[in-house]
Amino acid sequence: MSIAFKEWALVCEALGSGAQSIVLRKGGIAEGREGFRFQHPEFFLFPTLFHEQLAKTTLPPETAAPAGNGRIRISCWARVEWTARIEDLETARKLTPFHIWKASVVEERFRYDETPGLHLAFLRVYRLGAPWEFADAPAYGGCRSWVKLPEPPPDILLEPVLDEPDHAALDGKLRQTIHVGGDRLPRPAPGSSQAYLATGSARAPSWSASHNAADCAGQAPRAP
Repeated sequence: MSIAFKEWALVCEALGSGAQSIVLRKGGIAEGREGFRFQHPEFFLFPTLFHEQLAKTTLPPETAAPAGNGRIRISCWARVEWTARIEDLETARKLTPFHIWKASVVEERFRYDETPGLHLAFLRVYRLGAPWEFADAPAYGGCRSWVKLPEPPPDILLEPVLDEPDHAALDGKLRQTIHVGGDRLPRPAPGSSQAYLATGSARAPSWSASHNAADCAGQAPRAP
């Protein structure tokens, strides 16, 4: 099974276009006793829909909102470069240039529940060569961040949304803005179901492929 991270459909589109490379999360009511954490370093982006989504972003009001048709359309895969805990509201406000959420939405998330703060992840996002579609199901619902997906097609191609210089520049700018080093997540063990073989924009021969030296060089990975 493959893992996906649930995010607003409009935010998924922003991540897939390079307009955004971060995600901010507080956690849902179904996250469990330990609360939210970025427990998976690599995942597909699972777009979620609700009517008020556009009004909660800084996108133009004429922006076309994605429509549901009973099927899930996966267009992006992401790798977590590093994570940070945002514990100061002023720092959260400084993130405005890096995302499409309205400031009021970020502040509401920050203040939600007894412990103010947000979890931030800086992502390296990749577009699938062709969208992967499958039927929606009740198992994908609920207020949770992570869902298990069916087996992906065996020949998914991945292309980085941002090239290496632009991604590195954004990384540096973000770190400088929030004044944190960030914590890197451990990569999956070779041979595990969440391990990926990096060989540029290539075709994945199987979903149990392991890492090689190119993975450490920042080249485009194959899907799981």
